[in-house]
Amino acid sequence: MSQKNITIIGENSQSVPFVLDSPHSGTTYPGDFNHQADFMKLRQAEDTYVDELFDFENAGQMGIACLKAEFPRSYIDANRSEKDFDPEHFEYINNAICDIPFAPGVKSKLGIGLIWLRVPPDGEPMYASKITPEILMNRVNNYHRPYHKALQTILNNTYQQHKQFYHINCHSMQNHASAMSEQPKGTLRPDFVIGDRDGTTAERAFRDVIVSTLKHLNYNVTVNDPYKGVELVSAYSNPVIHKNSIQVEVNRKLYMNEVTREKNESFIKTKNNIKILVQEVKNWIINKQGK
Repeated sequence: MSQKNITIIGENSQSVPFVLDSPHSGTTYPGDFNHQADFMKLRQAEDTYVDELFDFENAGQMGIACLKAEFPRSYIDANRSEKDFDPEHFEYINNAICDIPFAPGVKSKLGIGLIWLRVPPDGEPMYASKITPEILMNRVNNYHRPYHKALQTILNNTYQQHKQFYHINCHSMQNHASAMSEQPKGTLRPDFVIGDRDGTTAERAFRDVIVSTLKHLNYNVTVNDPYKGVELVSAYSNPVIHKNSIQVEVNRKLYMNEVTREKNESFIKTKNNIKILVQEVKNWIINKQGK
């Protein structure tokens, strides 16, 4: 089912408490973006093809529910709290238009908070002038909040039916850290990073089946380093009551040319291996339900 700016797949055929979402693979750039970036540099913010790697199109046939953003993260980032913006970047303050109690975090300081203000990978200014409250609230109301509402609805419905959910928040990462990273520029990344915010967003066994499957497929895997997961794994999870969310980051070198955005010769292999991962997680969930 397609709604404005988002796509939901498999919600009506879901048979397993398994949910995938991809907040950053959108490639439909709104006409009012008004950035000053070189477009191909701007595209480096995209998790290009991630929804395809995780086979969202066919996930519904596996009984899995999926959600993807159609808009780009550089326009507004669904994997941020709507409070993650520094009001110092407003052209002017108007509390009648925008009354969000902002609490900018480290991502805002890096220029990649709710509204991206820097262009990857070198961090030059995204806009020629500051953001207005009207611009921010248009993006929040028409893009950010609908995405969160859709994910929360899918997770709530899953939980009501199954008394549990297992949610993978799907992402990709550059092979080397950019100037906009918390890591030193140029730091080499592993093949996969699994994030559960230091064990607070998912039960350990869920993380273990993901890590062990990827390692069995001969990938280099790290846990919570350098990515622990951000808003979408923390906002709706609570492993104490069987609400489990984990972030999975795939290194882009495994499946595409990071400059041209074209799929490379390993794309099909990577997609097939991620299909194995999804199937293994699904089997683990089914087995766990049967105990």
